[in-house]
Amino acid sequence: MSAFYVVVDDLEDWKPYFPSQDVISFEQYLALESKTSRARTRVINCCRNSTALGRGYYTSLLAEARRHHVIPSISVTNDLRRKSLWSIDTAPVAKVLSRLAAADQDEDNQLSLNIYFGEVSEPRLESLGKTLFERYPVPVLQVTLQFDGQWRVQKLRQGSLSEISSDDEQVRFAAAFDRFSHKIWRKPKVRQQYRYDLAIYVDPEDPMPPSDETALKRFAKAAERLGIKTEQITSNDYQRLAEFDGLFIRATTSIDDATYKFARKAEAEGLVVMDDPQSILRCTNKVYLADLLKANAVPTPKTVIVSNASAESQEKIISEIGLPAVLKIPDGAFSRGVEKVGTQAELAKSLKHLRRSSSLVLAQEYMYTEYDWRIGILNNKPLFACRYFMVEGHWQIYKHGDDPQTPDSGNFDAPPIWEVPLKVMDAALKAARLIGDGLYGVDLKQAGDRVAVIEVNDNPSIDSEVEDLLLGDALYHEIIAEFLRRMEQKRQYRV
Repeated sequence: MSAFYVVVDDLEDWKPYFPSQDVISFEQYLALESKTSRARTRVINCCRNSTALGRGYYTSLLAEARRHHVIPSISVTNDLRRKSLWSIDTAPVAKVLSRLAAADQDEDNQLSLNIYFGEVSEPRLESLGKTLFERYPVPVLQVTLQFDGQWRVQKLRQGSLSEISSDDEQVRFAAAFDRFSHKIWRKPKVRQQYRYDLAIYVDPEDPMPPSDETALKRFAKAAERLGIKTEQITSNDYQRLAEFDGLFIRATTSIDDATYKFARKAEAEGLVVMDDPQSILRCTNKVYLADLLKANAVPTPKTVIVSNASAESQEKIISEIGLPAVLKIPDGAFSRGVEKVGTQAELAKSLKHLRRSSSLVLAQEYMYTEYDWRIGILNNKPLFACRYFMVEGHWQIYKHGDDPQTPDSGNFDAPPIWEVPLKVMDAALKAARLIGDGLYGVDLKQAGDRVAVIEVNDNPSIDSEVEDLLLGDALYHEIIAEFLRRMEQKRQYRV
């Protein structure tokens, strides 16, 4: 079972706050067995002195030696001690500071604030607090801003509990702490019901998330049956990742948004991640994927990659692929950024249009099929199969209209694995192995004896009454069971 500690200089420092058995003194933490634990241990270091050889410094040092997940880390503590280091990293806040009014300064042309777990008291400084906390995750960060024609960070300092003296500030610290890590307020009996904690990342603004609300609830129920507690998190919970043992991304992934950032951090924190950053990187760019599949002799549609809309590029597409053809931007999803062309005039127009949003465009031969295969693969083993039929009167399984939130979609079914043609299954497994050992959805077309892999999805759709149509609860159980297996494996080899 995982452990959680809040380390303070003296237990009296925690007196203004809600009591908890998770709060221990520096001496108590020092007296803990020095051997590393196979269980995940999380530490929030609230000791006063973060200077070299101080208690705060040694708390973080001992935590890292014991392989405990601690904030602040030694590297963060060291960076904050030297202006020559942290001053270089304050550039990301320049945009935030540029929006701060000159009138906010005091008589010394300064503005001072306390940031508690990334939270500030002034709404106009919210972005500043989050940005600085992402780079310097410490419980209390004292910031001084200087105005000399424009605002800049003049001083960064790690604060302490003893310096929070007013009732209002203590209330604000407690609220921020509660939001950052609610585990400290849980009753021990509740925590002991679960062996592991799994974060499920969702994006409330995602118009087409890979799992609907019913599916997410079924994931949570499957996890509970296996002794895993789940919690839905969003992009606001970046600094909380160390609280968990695993991260399950249930939002449309991209290397340019928070999903990739979360996957990288979770992997660095030692969490079990689906999907991992390498899988996201390999799957979300169609140029990379097309080249990877071709280099490894995986059957695919004829593909040409062009960098402009010139007559030469058009001729290359026509001569090597022919018309009709399908044009795609590298990072499109759910049939967005995909266009079918049947004439050279349409080809020229489409190339110019797609080049506005991407420096490269993929052109693939058009293969007519009544449906696309989707083979769900987990840890290089087939998990489920679906057939997605084209929208009536349309050439894709999705048809985007005026409202991007509600595209039309075709029918579907979910045949058993053993009914999938052998050629389809072999191609799907071969493609998935090139990506990794995570959870993937391989899309294929089958025209007679010919099979072609269209793409590999790193976080395939798993919706209620669609992908789970045949397996029901067993589908959710299998995925969560794989998380459990990998968590147990990490605990076994954690030394």
